Amino acid sequence: MSAQRDGDSSRKGSSAQAASMPNSPKLTVSRPPSPGFSMDPGSPMGLGDCDPNIMDSFKPIETNMSYDVPTDKPYIVNPPPQDRPVRLYCDGIYDLVHYGHMRALEQAKKSFPNVYLLVGMCNDEDTHTRKGKTVLTENERYESMRHCRWVDEIITDAPWIIDYVCHDDLPYASAESDDVYAFVKAQGRFLPTQRTDGVSTSDLITRIVRDYDKYLRRNLERGMSPKDLNISFLKEQELNLQKHVSGIREQIKKNFQGTREDLVGELEDLKAELRHTKLFWEDRRQDFVRGFSSMFGSQVGKIFGRKRREIANGSGDYGTSKRVRQDESTSSVNSGSE
Repeated sequence: MSAQRDGDSSRKGSSAQAASMPNSPKLTVSRPPSPGFSMDPGSPMGLGDCDPNIMDSFKPIETNMSYDVPTDKPYIVNPPPQDRPVRLYCDGIYDLVHYGHMRALEQAKKSFPNVYLLVGMCNDEDTHTRKGKTVLTENERYESMRHCRWVDEIITDAPWIIDYVCHDDLPYASAESDDVYAFVKAQGRFLPTQRTDGVSTSDLITRIVRDYDKYLRRNLERGMSPKDLNISFLKEQELNLQKHVSGIREQIKKNFQGTREDLVGELEDLKAELRHTKLFWEDRRQDFVRGFSSMFGSQVGKIFGRKRREIANGSGDYGTSKRVRQDESTSSVNSGSE
């Protein structure tokens, strides 16, 4: 309890200090994009898409140099004090902080010429009980918000008296209410901001779930163990196989054109070599025939000449077989006569 009282005192002291600061930070339009920054939908930054409404959401936010408040809302917005910094309060869970959160805070910071922006962040106990499980712990969420340029002070508990609560004016449901800001709107202390189209924490979680295996493979390659990622041995082997297949696919895509050209070149070289070999043997054919004849022609002539003479004289194997067939024929004729 004493720690909470100390925390309340420190916050009240910060609030009083902000109220006494005549030169509270005044911010002009946001800095222009750097020369290398592109809003093109296909830029490496991955910002925007073909929807012009989403592209419009990246336009710089102007600082409101007047103290005018919205009058077209179904609830009352009280006029702000003009003799001190206007204390604005934005609250939320701010899990996985993204540029949609940042632009909402920027709108709040630039709502009036002189603003002291406080951001309240729910702790894990309340968030998990009333809203649901977060990806980041409360300390990680606090540290992420600490680096936002629009925030003057971060509050991790219930706030003290404030002038306005800033949030988009869509009903924000919880376990206890259809709109947690209804009582603030009823008191005239609600100042609406505009949601940034095309991004939300739910969308980012959907992306993570969709590409779950890719993120697992990336973290395994960075040295994290399957135990750290809470995956089984079979899941690890499946991811390794996917990595191997993806590597082969990318290698084929990368080298397809070069491989095709190499194969065509090798086939042309093979055809040329075959044509050269054919011409070579055709040119040498007559030479081989003449050489063979010169070396063995006389012996071949003798062999074939002897065979021809034996046939003519009825000698040799051919003559003997011929006489045997003649004798058999004569013998069979005589036997028939008898």
